[in-house]
Amino acid sequence: MLKENQNIILFDGVCNLCEASVQFIIKHDNKNYFYFTSQSSALGKKLLKKYDLDQVDSIALLQNNKAYTHSDAGLEIARHLDGWYKYLYVFRFVPRILRDGLYKLVAKYRYKVFGKKEHCMMPNEALKSRFLD
Repeated sequence: MLKENQNIILFDGVCNLCEASVQFIIKHDNKNYFYFTSQSSALGKKLLKKYDLDQVDSIALLQNNKAYTHSDAGLEIARHLDGWYKYLYVFRFVPRILRDGLYKLVAKYRYKVFGKKEHCMMPNEALKSRFLD
C-alpha cells in the first residue's frame, strides 16, 4: 500500500548494477527511510507516468512528492544513508551537466559492464515490507 510522502526508489529490476545499488542502500539505511519498487512493476509504471519520467535509466527517487533522476537521485539517496555516505551530498555543488554526464555514461553501459538478468530480484521475508507492489 502506498502511503503519502513515502520515499520511493524506482529501480531497473533486471540490471545487476541497480540491484547491487538497492542492496547497498538497504544495508546503509538503518532507519528504513527508503522503499523500493521496480520500474517494470504495475506500481512502478504508474509512478513513472504520474511523475512524467519517460527517460529514467537505472534509478529514480520520489521524495516529498518530487521526482529526482540521474545524479540528483543518487545524491539525495546518499544524503539519507548511514555513515560517511551522506557527505557525498557535497557533490551537489558540482555542475549538474558534469554529474549527469558521468551518470548517463555509466547508465548507458551498465548492461554491458555489469550484465542483466531475466527477472527482477525477489526480496526475502525480512525485506518484503520495504518493497512495494
